[in-house]
Amino acid sequence: MSIRIVLFILLACGVLLFGGCASLQHPKPIDVILAGVEPLQSQGMELRMLVKLRIQNPNDLPLDFNGVSVQMDVQGKRFATGVSDTVGSVPRFGETIVSVPVSISVFNIVRQAMDVVTEEYRGKLEYDMTGRLAGPTFNSVHFNSKGEFTLPAELFGSGK
Repeated sequence: MSIRIVLFILLACGVLLFGGCASLQHPKPIDVILAGVEPLQSQGMELRMLVKLRIQNPNDLPLDFNGVSVQMDVQGKRFATGVSDTVGSVPRFGETIVSVPVSISVFNIVRQAMDVVTEEYRGKLEYDMTGRLAGPTFNSVHFNSKGEFTLPAELFGSGK
């Protein structure tokens, strides 16, 4: 085999390799927004809620998923967790609503209520929601969303 042919093959492989890597763009992170909360029937020492998540996909490809997990921390402390085996897809440059039932321990509710009464929160509670959309064949997408709840001023008497 001549040197020209070997060099041509190496050059062709290099072009294909670098061209292939360029096409593997890192996807932009999805946006997950708390869209709603509805009460469910409680069981024993826990409160059950249906959390509705608006999932927005800013990428060129649809995002298929076959399960959702979510954890919500309030004021830096674990508050609620939930999972769902929901199957769906978020279209490219689109959005969808996913419902996830979550459990909240009565002890977590009491602890948060005590913190609100004893701490200086000024009517606002910060939350941090983390979770995962389980994808086919190890293609899971993790998300993180932060925000705050504004509590009614009547809870604080003077409306701090």
